[in-house]
Amino acid sequence: MCRHAAWLGAPRSLATLIHEPEYGLLRQSYEPRRQRHGRVNADGFGMGWYDDATAPEPVRYRRAVPIWTDANLPALARAARSHCLLAAVRTATVGMPIEETATAPFSEGRWLLSHNGRVAREAVRPLADEAESTCDAAWVAAGVFQRLRAGLPLGDALAEVVTLAGAKDPEARLNLLASDGVSVAATTWGDTLFSSDADDGVLVASEPLDDRPGWRAVPDRSLFLGTPGGVHVQPL
Repeated sequence: MCRHAAWLGAPRSLATLIHEPEYGLLRQSYEPRRQRHGRVNADGFGMGWYDDATAPEPVRYRRAVPIWTDANLPALARAARSHCLLAAVRTATVGMPIEETATAPFSEGRWLLSHNGRVAREAVRPLADEAESTCDAAWVAAGVFQRLRAGLPLGDALAEVVTLAGAKDPEARLNLLASDGVSVAATTWGDTLFSSDADDGVLVASEPLDDRPGWRAVPDRSLFLGTPGGVHVQPL
């Protein structure tokens, strides 16, 4: 259910997550290799990136169509460059709306968030006052943003929402990926996540973007934290 990826490090283009790698998000939209639920991610896509010269809030682009149908995207992805990037392609959970407001990344202030998975809405609605969309992912994002507004660090906000929702829905899949522009945080809860260190930054993705050595699987039910100082993984 969905694929997502993020980069934190030296500035690079969104195309390095989407089009340039052999198994970037474009290919993962129609031919994912490690996706456990669903075969095609054609119910929308989105991306966000930070331009510190204009505002601390990220720039965001979302559409509720298959990523391969957007003829403007390749040029946009080549031009959009940042030290922090996040992108996602979507498979909608049965019964959930297919609309831009239900498409990751969700955003509030300086934060971006993507949800790979599914969770009963009754498990997440008590975690937030309101959400952008009726879909489960929007309520997950709203729960995280509410805790961030209250002052929780990024990783702690993700961990709290995932553990609370997972306790109420034993079948939930709650792989989250989020950023505040200076760090990235992710959870594994029922699906795959991989990371890869480079000399100039760190990649994290639902599945490897290429077959180069260095990709490491993040254990299930873990919290991944990436900062300019390095990477830390801890159990949830």
